[in-house]
Amino acid sequence: MAPRKPRLPFANAWFFPAAALYAALILPWSVLTMLGLAPALPGLATPAGHAHEMLFGYALAVVAGYLLGPQPQRITLALLGCWLAARAGFLLAPGAWYAVGADLLFVAGLLWKVVPRFLGAAKKWRNQTVAPVVIGLGVTSLLANAGAGSSLRLREPALMLFAALMFFMGGRIIAPALAGHAQSEGRRLDARVQPQLEGGVLILLGIAFGLSLLPWTLLGHVAGAVLVAAGVLGAIRLLRWQPWHYRSRPDLLVLLVGYSWLSLGLVLLGVAMSGPWLPVSATLHVLTIGALGSLTFGVMVRTRLLYRFRDANAQPWIHPFALLISAATLARVLPPLLGIESGLWLLIAAACWSSAFIALVVSLWRTRMPPRPRSPSAV
Repeated sequence: MAPRKPRLPFANAWFFPAAALYAALILPWSVLTMLGLAPALPGLATPAGHAHEMLFGYALAVVAGYLLGPQPQRITLALLGCWLAARAGFLLAPGAWYAVGADLLFVAGLLWKVVPRFLGAAKKWRNQTVAPVVIGLGVTSLLANAGAGSSLRLREPALMLFAALMFFMGGRIIAPALAGHAQSEGRRLDARVQPQLEGGVLILLGIAFGLSLLPWTLLGHVAGAVLVAAGVLGAIRLLRWQPWHYRSRPDLLVLLVGYSWLSLGLVLLGVAMSGPWLPVSATLHVLTIGALGSLTFGVMVRTRLLYRFRDANAQPWIHPFALLISAATLARVLPPLLGIESGLWLLIAAACWSSAFIALVVSLWRTRMPPRPRSPSAV
């Protein structure tokens, strides 16, 4: 009998720690830069640079780590090197040819490895949406990197693409995990993927994305109304999961909190885009800090703990740190909504965010070893 081939290592073993460390250091640095408390890197000198690195620096690295799956280590390290070069290039000389070139190599490699797998294997149209969303994120990243000033104009469309990915992938992670826990308690969760709701929200987010690219103000207001509808449907999906049954599962609560921020963020951003009732810049942070921060935190922790220990709660100390992300969201969003302008709240938000992701780096470092044998308590 031929010997079994060794399993390829997962790309997330490299990308997750790199993304978490980047989030812990660079994003708070941009806040300190805006307050005049730290030396200004050219790429972080404006709010556009802050948004760019949150979405196309941190978040896209997490997407790469999760979607690449197992890869030859040379491929993973090559893509990671391109990502690091793109980050350094943007921070030091945004729009320079070498920054754009490194980003192009990273995006091209990511699309080469991810898109064919989802287009070829997926049979239902909802499952195939991952491919065009990842393509859209890659193209948006290149456009934003090629012209640093365009980052702010591309902020809302890019965030809608990330919202679609969070809604779809988050649901595909959360639903089976909730159903498995319910079964272990002798219950049955009938509302799992909820394909009609899932398809409806994906269509609405696609419409909102298309409308947000057009220059007419009226269509922007329509896009806002569409986002409100998407957020409401997302909240209905969340309630049908019966989240109150999972108080004993911190790993699932982190994901459910992130999903709650996602639904609320879509509603608030939609209201802000529909008229002058809410500031857009404040509501955006519900999605970027609350939803994106909490869901990526939860996915990275859960993925690595399941791989290393076969138990998503093997390090129970890490899950409470996710509450700091929600605290950062409130500190960043509530003061502008209440008309309070103070750098102190920005510092509090940055400190909470950085503390959570430093803890995450420690947790991810401790999962770098090969997996343990499967135990009966694995979930």
